[in-house]
Amino acid sequence: MSDRLEDILADHLRVVFCGINPGKGSAALGLHFANRSNRFWRTLHLAGFTPHEIRPEDGPTLLRYGCGLTTVVERPTASAGELARHEFTDAAAAFEQKIRRCRPRFVAFLGKPGYSALSGQRDIAWGLQPQLLGGAAVWVLPNPSGRNLAFSLEQLVQAYRQLWEAIAQADQVPLLS
Repeated sequence: MSDRLEDILADHLRVVFCGINPGKGSAALGLHFANRSNRFWRTLHLAGFTPHEIRPEDGPTLLRYGCGLTTVVERPTASAGELARHEFTDAAAAFEQKIRRCRPRFVAFLGKPGYSALSGQRDIAWGLQPQLLGGAAVWVLPNPSGRNLAFSLEQLVQAYRQLWEAIAQADQVPLLS
């Protein structure tokens, strides 16, 4: 069993999607969002990020579409609720450095807890955040986990499509060097 899940990153991506931490099953397989109940890959496709639904084992092909994947905390757990607050604090500097090094246009947090822990803010709105992180615009999206019953697939797609539209608009503005 792997003890970490490798990032799918490249320089100057449109967006880096950021999960809270890997699930144990995903880490064991070495595949992002490998749980069949997770709606990440389907949501990305339906929101317009990819021309077809990518399978977890083909995750690295996400780079072709200007998208990457990482997590705030590297330690796999059965549930993100198992993480201690200090694990976010301990990961913050390295996470910001990773984003600064890759220089994506946007970093999109999948759920509020990861961004809340990094930013120290309790009240987080969905969507675009007022401050940058590592030079990237920050967007907060609903978590696509099958455990997140507060959002239907349709609601997830709508939220992710708003990000897709913001990225399309930002693509018309040159990257800052």
